[in-house]
Amino acid sequence: MIQLRGAFTALITPMTESGAVDYEGFRRLVEFQIAEGVGGLVPLGTTGETPTLDDDEEEKLIKIAVDQTNGRVPLIIGTGSNSTRHMVGYTKRAKDLGADAALVVTPYYNKPNDSGLLRHFEAAAETGLPVIVYNIAGRTGRNIPPALLETISQMPGVIGVKEASGDIAQIETVIREIAVPRQAEGRPFAVLSGDDSLTLPLLALGGDGVVSVISNLVPRKVAALTTAGLAGDFAECRRLHRELSGFMKAAFIETNPVPIKTAMTWAGLPGGPVRLPLGPLSKRNCETLKAALADLGIRAEN
Repeated sequence: MIQLRGAFTALITPMTESGAVDYEGFRRLVEFQIAEGVGGLVPLGTTGETPTLDDDEEEKLIKIAVDQTNGRVPLIIGTGSNSTRHMVGYTKRAKDLGADAALVVTPYYNKPNDSGLLRHFEAAAETGLPVIVYNIAGRTGRNIPPALLETISQMPGVIGVKEASGDIAQIETVIREIAVPRQAEGRPFAVLSGDDSLTLPLLALGGDGVVSVISNLVPRKVAALTTAGLAGDFAECRRLHRELSGFMKAAFIETNPVPIKTAMTWAGLPGGPVRLPLGPLSKRNCETLKAALADLGIRAEN
């Protein structure tokens, strides 16, 4: 079973000015992330714009990620859908292509009831690929409360949760009532932050790391922050959090991944435009993002 500790990058999908997927740019980003010391990669999540990617584009991106990582870091593929049948197909595809785990988001828009959620994640676990539950009510309209997550965590093959509820009290409950008992049973259940700004408090509560958006641009700093927190060096963890806090805010000044792709393009990394229905960053917010980058010593060339 893979170990989920540290900084995991929710990879963008770089695109050319024509709107085509920049596959060579994606390969460069995978290598850049590994060279900068991240603990793992998470392509094909919301940050990767999967709602607007075609099946053949997704398959090619998975193949490139598997080939380029070459087992050096865990590769977690986003396989979520609001159709359980489609999610199972995506998860089986990720398994067949060589992924280490699947990130499965709560089904969005249709707001499943408890029995439906249980069957959805059970179906994911039955594929045989380790599953990380992705709880993000702000995107899906459905929170997974700790009591329900406790039941899901008992399913063989469910190895953790990406917690993006934004509720630090809920996150503390998940760590105390699910992760700690699972650890005592010898079946670790990782709790990863889904919000960059909550990485520090999650680590202080005993969590395991972060699935980060800002680490697309500053992977070394996010990895260092997470390493410090996991080692109990919260003086250093706080220092890095404060250094990055302006960028953490600016990276979500508009819908993710609009700001982060803009920042990466300005920094000379593969980024490019977003696909509709997302649009370009507003002129006013461009100035805010540039200021946040300047505070990190990154010059915006646009």
